[in-house]
Amino acid sequence: MSTERRFPTPTLDRESANLLQSITSHGGYAFVSMATLATSGDYRAAEAAREMAWEQLHSGPWHSVLPVWRDAYSMACLQLANLHYANEDYTEALKALDMGLIMGGPLLRKDLDFAVSILTASSNTHHNSQSSTSNKTVDFCRTEVLRVLPFKSLSCKVVVKRSALSLEAFLREYFLSGSPVIISDSMAHWPAREKWQDLNYFKKVAGDRTVPVEVGKNYLCQEWKQELITFSQFLERMQSNEFSCGIPTYLAQHPLFDQINELRKDICVPDYCFVGGGELRSLNAWFGPAGTVTPLHHDPHHNLLAQVVGRKYVRLYPSSLTEELHPYSETMLCNSSQVDLDNIDERQFPKVNELEFVDCILEEGEMLYIPPKWWHYVRSLTTSFSVSFWWSASASSAAS
Repeated sequence: MSTERRFPTPTLDRESANLLQSITSHGGYAFVSMATLATSGDYRAAEAAREMAWEQLHSGPWHSVLPVWRDAYSMACLQLANLHYANEDYTEALKALDMGLIMGGPLLRKDLDFAVSILTASSNTHHNSQSSTSNKTVDFCRTEVLRVLPFKSLSCKVVVKRSALSLEAFLREYFLSGSPVIISDSMAHWPAREKWQDLNYFKKVAGDRTVPVEVGKNYLCQEWKQELITFSQFLERMQSNEFSCGIPTYLAQHPLFDQINELRKDICVPDYCFVGGGELRSLNAWFGPAGTVTPLHHDPHHNLLAQVVGRKYVRLYPSSLTEELHPYSETMLCNSSQVDLDNIDERQFPKVNELEFVDCILEEGEMLYIPPKWWHYVRSLTTSFSVSFWWSASASSAAS
């Protein structure tokens, strides 16, 4: 491969020998052979190495995949991207780098990020000339909203809303008691509040980037599947969904801000996420058209759901009602309810409609605190972009 046109890969150059030795010790002889050939410019060898690592990533549950194979996948993606870059195929080079960021390990993260920055710097110049496409939230009436919401929505207790809630009050009144609350007036300083209203902004900074999306009603439905597409393709699908009754495409629970640094600069981690002396666990994006649904489930961490664009309906049940909400017995779905709130089977779950809950419409610029283990159902009422911040409390805080 020509050395005149190549991404700088200082970490790979430094760690390559150790990484290949580690891969060999785990039986990856064929991978090492192909990766070695790839360094001399063999495109087929680079593709073969990536396929071998991909197979290892899908050899069992994600948590059981050996970390060395995630780093091996990153290595193969970098090699393949460099070959595409040398041939001036920038689209395929960027796709390979994104796959390394999405599926690869942490060892070569800096090399991948730097290579992406080189490609996107030239790509952004092209997108700068595009006209804006506003994503203004459409007004709607309560009657129209109720037609698409679950039975008894907005008829019982609503989530308490507090303006500019102090950290002390949040800790004392909601965090320690484990009670949901909507916090308003705490996101006005985010650049995302203005920038993300324009869909072409996403095309400019991320249009050629590859992202994982969900296709179908939700992950509990048989027809649901996942795909890898570019951000521009996702935006096109999302806009077409607004004018049809097609199957929704949803960018859901993806660490987008770890992948695309430009978007990470548009948001801020709220100070509330440091209450309890814990640490931030994950930062995820939820972007999709009206009608996307996250079925009734619970999460293990404290959750602050920030509504940047659009509106969402959220219903919450306390963890004390876990048994009455009939969780799945399968390990992979044990945090999800068998109850479909959009179509409750009253013969199978005759008492569900009698259970008490709180709900709300989460408006642009508001954040919803969801305590650990609280069950929640979420439906987008408009085109919507939310950011979820998961954090864990310290042991002493949890005990108190």
